[in-house]
Amino acid sequence: MSFETIAFAVDAGVARLTLNRPDRLNSFTDQMHAEIREVLAEVNANAAIRVLVLTGAGRGFCAGQDLNDRSVSGESTEAPDLGASVEKNYKPLVLALQNLRVPTICAVNGVAAGAGASVALACDVVIAGRSASFLQAFSKIGLIPDTGGTWFLPQRVGMARAMGLALLAEKLPAEKAADWGLIWQCVDDADLASTVDALAAQFAAAPTRALVRTRELMRASMSQDLSVQLDAERDAMRELGRSPDYKEGVAAFMEKRAPRFTGA
Repeated sequence: MSFETIAFAVDAGVARLTLNRPDRLNSFTDQMHAEIREVLAEVNANAAIRVLVLTGAGRGFCAGQDLNDRSVSGESTEAPDLGASVEKNYKPLVLALQNLRVPTICAVNGVAAGAGASVALACDVVIAGRSASFLQAFSKIGLIPDTGGTWFLPQRVGMARAMGLALLAEKLPAEKAADWGLIWQCVDDADLASTVDALAAQFAAAPTRALVRTRELMRASMSQDLSVQLDAERDAMRELGRSPDYKEGVAAFMEKRAPRFTGA
């Protein structure tokens, strides 16, 4: 698969998607969205892939939407339809990441701003280098946090902090983002690649369906009462208890050896 705005590779069950417009801080264009959609479809179709790592090339993760892109720039006399851009590109991207058949890891290097910050938060686990930062800059140009920003922020850090981040458009350093629970972990810049590689390898060897069902149940719990959630847990346990990975996990435990999960 050959692309102009992203890079994609698969090795040992780990798929790596790199936003690759470093001269524009990997900001989104229509073409980049189209190429990402192609890659995510491949991840869903390829059973050999067990985890997706998302990162950015160069000195930043993603600066959000490229305001020079014609679909959102408003260069013509007619005002751009930003809602159409959300419907066409950003809503499908967030939903695709949230519903991917494998777990997702986001490695944030440098700034993650606007839609870039929200796309990072759409992944299951976010690890950032210490020099990284998260910025909801929408209010500075008269907009609202899109790409799921108004959903992810209150869920992760609570309403007071979410409101401050959205209204004040202040940069949040990676270390504080980890302290607030916005992301999973902040590591030294020099350790970012090795930390993400180790986690990706761990996920690639894990029982994939169990990880994905865990993700689904965790998110469902935010809008369901306890009784409904317990029923959902029952159904998931019934399904997973019949899976080859459960059988292998129990056998490995009894035989005191490392399990060999297939993700089936």
